[in-house]
Amino acid sequence: MPDLPSPKDATEAALFAECWDAVLSYADLCTAGSGAAGRLATEAFAAGVREVRAAEAGASRGRRTPRLPSIPLTLTAVRATAASWEADGLGDRLDPDLRLWLNSDQAARWTGPPPRRPLALRALRDLQEPDAALLWLAEVEALPSTVVARRLGLDPARVSEELDQVRSLFRDRCRRNHLDSPMDTECRRYAGLLDAVTRPGSAAGTPDDLSRHLATCEGCAQAAACLRPHRGGLPAALAGGVIGWGGQAYLERRRRAAEVRLGARRSAAADTGGGEPQEGAARARVVRGGLLVAAVALSGLALAVSMMPFGGSANDTTRGEAGNQPVADGRQADDPAAPPVAEPLPSAPVPASVSAVHESSASGAATRSGRTNPDPEPQGTASATADGGDSPDPGTDGPGTGGPGSGGQGSAGTGVCRVQYDLTNQWTDGFQVKVTVTTARSLDTWSLAWSFPDGQQIGQTWDATVTQNGSRVTATATDYNKSVPADGTLSFGFLGTWHGHNSTPYDFTLNGHSCAAV
Repeated sequence: MPDLPSPKDATEAALFAECWDAVLSYADLCTAGSGAAGRLATEAFAAGVREVRAAEAGASRGRRTPRLPSIPLTLTAVRATAASWEADGLGDRLDPDLRLWLNSDQAARWTGPPPRRPLALRALRDLQEPDAALLWLAEVEALPSTVVARRLGLDPARVSEELDQVRSLFRDRCRRNHLDSPMDTECRRYAGLLDAVTRPGSAAGTPDDLSRHLATCEGCAQAAACLRPHRGGLPAALAGGVIGWGGQAYLERRRRAAEVRLGARRSAAADTGGGEPQEGAARARVVRGGLLVAAVALSGLALAVSMMPFGGSANDTTRGEAGNQPVADGRQADDPAAPPVAEPLPSAPVPASVSAVHESSASGAATRSGRTNPDPEPQGTASATADGGDSPDPGTDGPGTGGPGSGGQGSAGTGVCRVQYDLTNQWTDGFQVKVTVTTARSLDTWSLAWSFPDGQQIGQTWDATVTQNGSRVTATATDYNKSVPADGTLSFGFLGTWHGHNSTPYDFTLNGHSCAAV
């Protein structure tokens, strides 16, 4: 068993103290006894420190690579060390449920190709490290804003404002990474709609078919939690996505430890608020000595509580009845305390003025709290055909007719494009559409227009900026999908409202040229 590394300076000593408590807490969850917990924590902590030092050495030579903040980085070292124990025949030291998880397909998501790793893990790595540290300390470690400000060198009065901005940055990273993720056809079909209904301030309700999909698709449900960072599900999404097995149990432990520490501070403040006793110096010394003893006892209680099992099981809530299988974030499938991630949003009319605008927030992080480093782009960017789906073959069309009742056929025009208007969902007064355009010519930017025959109104949109003037609708490219190669496709989607009839649009034009509908 390796010795704990010695800190190089005061800054690293403070970092070690901060990380060790978290590592020991998670190691206790992962092992079958306190002795094994100490050995796992020591070995994992040494590995995590080596990784932190290597990243800092690379940064000092100008080679910045995305990495997790120190606490989640050392926590992932615990999981990696546990996997090494299992592979080396030391699995008897580990929690039985963890061993099942390590030998399942779930564990491969954390070590496989980056595009297939959990969304929260990828998005947190894509943030600047100070932003990622702020998000983790506030959301997962549940530290008070004053403590977070002191650790990160922030203005305490602006911590809440900065945290809101970082949540928005995190959502943007999650959105882009989600669209770049390998998905099957059904998940790809719902990706744009999921983004639309989870945007901050969106009044769009969640269609029933999307709710059913989220209830059965674990990956999309986790994406929904990450895309709603302001709705209270972010701590569970971060803990489960970054740590993996035992994430929910770790989160509960840190919450309880934070509550005990906060209670200790309040108790000490209340005891000392009345000033010095008046019966003499001897009694004052007794009171001060009693307070010191109480503070020491409460500190010990906080550490004990953070290490205690909870939920009525042998070790923790992740150690359930025989036969229960852990899900990706470490919860049992029947864990009643697990926060839902696919709750429907309240239904309301969709304002026509709301449209999809690419959320470019990289420059925002660079100007906060004197940070001058530009916010890096994530590992991938969404393609113009991120919505996926079947697209018509490239080519040209012959003459056609357009107008209400004609099936949406546009006029022949130059025959350089074809448009596929797919009504993918419809309910009492609303509908969902995916539009796919194939162009024979390369485009530097694009603008697709059409006319509604029955007074339909555009609501929420994604992958395009849409305006409407009467029955005429115009969809224009966003910053990230302007360019389309020759014989390539572009796609976008939207929600709309209808009354009476919902006939297919007509008179499609692309950049002013007629476009045949198919």
